[in-house]
Amino acid sequence: MLDSIDEAIVRELRKDARLQNKDLAERVNVAQSTAVVRHRALRERGVITGYHAEIDPKAVGQHVQAMLAVKIRPHTKEIVDPFMAYVLSLPETLALSHVTGPEDFLVHVAVADVGHLQRLVLDKFTSRREVTEVHTNLLFSHVRKH
Repeated sequence: MLDSIDEAIVRELRKDARLQNKDLAERVNVAQSTAVVRHRALRERGVITGYHAEIDPKAVGQHVQAMLAVKIRPHTKEIVDPFMAYVLSLPETLALSHVTGPEDFLVHVAVADVGHLQRLVLDKFTSRREVTEVHTNLLFSHVRKH
């Protein structure tokens, strides 16, 4: 369970993971020493699992984003785990979700252009034996809630 101070720390770090401790303490209205101890405890408890740089795909030449809805067969742990590792190893993959419903996975990808997207789907997904269907949805825009 998170108390109101922990919730405030998490909320502020979601906005800016690079926030310096003195600024974090000020924003959540606690002493700097308290902020350090609470922040460390949140990491040790597994509430905070890491930090990352959020990159604008367009700034690195990835002008097209898509959501791939992928169905695999058989849907067993022996197939799911290696498939997930494979998809996460692809440089085009931004995020991967294992879901319920008609598809088994939603894969958020970013690529240079539509030709790159076509090659990705054909060469990296539909060519795999366990993949039975891929539905591709182009994203007009993608906004991440902070």
